[in-house]
Amino acid sequence: MVLAVTPFEFKQCIGILKSTGKKARNVKELSNFIGSVSDECIFHHTYQYFLKEHVLEYTNDFAQWVGESLEERSLAEQLSNIDPYRFETIRDVRQEFQHVITGYMEGSPEPREARRGDEFYFNETVTLVFPVGIWVRNLAEFLMAMKVIERGSIYYHFYEARVRVKERVDDFSKWISDVLGENDLAMHIQSIYPFMHNVEEIRHYIGDAVEEWVRKDMERMVRSK
Repeated sequence: MVLAVTPFEFKQCIGILKSTGKKARNVKELSNFIGSVSDECIFHHTYQYFLKEHVLEYTNDFAQWVGESLEERSLAEQLSNIDPYRFETIRDVRQEFQHVITGYMEGSPEPREARRGDEFYFNETVTLVFPVGIWVRNLAEFLMAMKVIERGSIYYHFYEARVRVKERVDDFSKWISDVLGENDLAMHIQSIYPFMHNVEEIRHYIGDAVEEWVRKDMERMVRSK
């Protein structure tokens, strides 16, 4: 089994919520604020949706609010279909949300108003990243670590990395390819699309893929003796 020259260091991120003081009562106000709030705010309500303890029916906070609070189910489904990982920049993500909402409003009656206290509150997240004290040098150690690391670590290395890393790939597959040279396994992990799965599903899929790879590697070693 290949030992890495450069170990993989697991890190974790946590988010500290920060209110912007802005809130929307209907989809028109929602669209207007989406156009003016910070990139950090858009990032929080879209990409960081998967960091939450419970991922609900929709795939971002905007769709969740429109569907549950305004009961505009058709629009909520359209907003939920917006995949932020498909876009190069947060600006592009922002514009796509506005485009979908504008198109919906053009063919709809006067937008519904949220009940008092049920408005959409725009927030930002101050993200803190820190090492968790786990380094791995091969796939067997990586597999053991994947079973015990926190959700925030998987989010940081698999979801957030696709925005942070220049190649727009996750940290796991980049290390497995660049350091261990296991390109086929790396490509398999890259093919697990973050938008389609929650954090625990990602843990499961990556764990299964690495475990199968380790098993085959061990079998090859036994046969070669």
